[in-house]
Amino acid sequence: MHVHTCCSHDVPPARKTHPAHLLEKAKSMGLDFVTFTDHDTVKAYDMLGWNRKDLTPGVEISIKDIENVGHTVHMNTFAFDREQYQDIELLAKKEKNIYSLIDYLKSNDLPYTYNHPFWFKFGEKPNIFAVPELVRHFPVIEYNAQDLREKNFFSMVLAQRYNKGMAINTDSHTGGIGKVYTVAKGDTFQEYFANISKGRSYMVMEEPGWKHFAGEIGSLIELLFSIDKGIWEEMDFSTGIGVFDRVMSALASDMPDNSTMFSKVTAGLARQVSGSRLPVFLHMLSKRSQVTMIKRMVNA
Repeated sequence: MHVHTCCSHDVPPARKTHPAHLLEKAKSMGLDFVTFTDHDTVKAYDMLGWNRKDLTPGVEISIKDIENVGHTVHMNTFAFDREQYQDIELLAKKEKNIYSLIDYLKSNDLPYTYNHPFWFKFGEKPNIFAVPELVRHFPVIEYNAQDLREKNFFSMVLAQRYNKGMAINTDSHTGGIGKVYTVAKGDTFQEYFANISKGRSYMVMEEPGWKHFAGEIGSLIELLFSIDKGIWEEMDFSTGIGVFDRVMSALASDMPDNSTMFSKVTAGLARQVSGSRLPVFLHMLSKRSQVTMIKRMVNA
């Protein structure tokens, strides 16, 4: 219930991230319900169609409610139509009141989830104490397979404390749909989601989170290698990881014109680094102070 296509600003344009390819991949894997949750856009449904039986409309909404929260929150919502999305977009971008948006979703009986509650946008000062109050207003809380185990544990603590359902998601930006999934009964997406919200579900993840994160970074670098330099320079692309973005931009600016992405030497070194545990270790290390603050808040 949380996967991105090339319609998202932070996903490289490639065949394996195209909505049509991902839909076929998901169906071949036996997923009963398929949805794409791109960042603040529904272009995937404009491309594939809004009334397909094999596809449930979805979107990841970014909303920065300064008054009630103080930092950017990501939330998914599903099963809306084109007109409802326009209302959702207006509430998120213009009114910027997360509780007004939640009231709208409730009144229209639209499923919605609180994504990675302890993820905070790079450069923003998080209001960690706003998270428990927000959890109270969501039916389902996300277990994000790429996030730190400790952060997911604290999300589970809050979900249990406030009697909320949980769903595990890949949050893949590289075509990794279905690597983790949530099992629940339901002949329709609404029935499926209702059982998750009631805790009648199972989260399935066969590998530890750090392996998912390492795999995502490796796949991202491979995708970026395949992009032509001219396309790279035109892209408004960002992974959301500040240090990684700056390194990629610096390397891209030095690319030879006859290279499809990097020189062979640079590409080889990048693959070696991504294949090691170094990116995972650095990511975990950078979040240690956040984990300490979150632990204090949850215990309080």
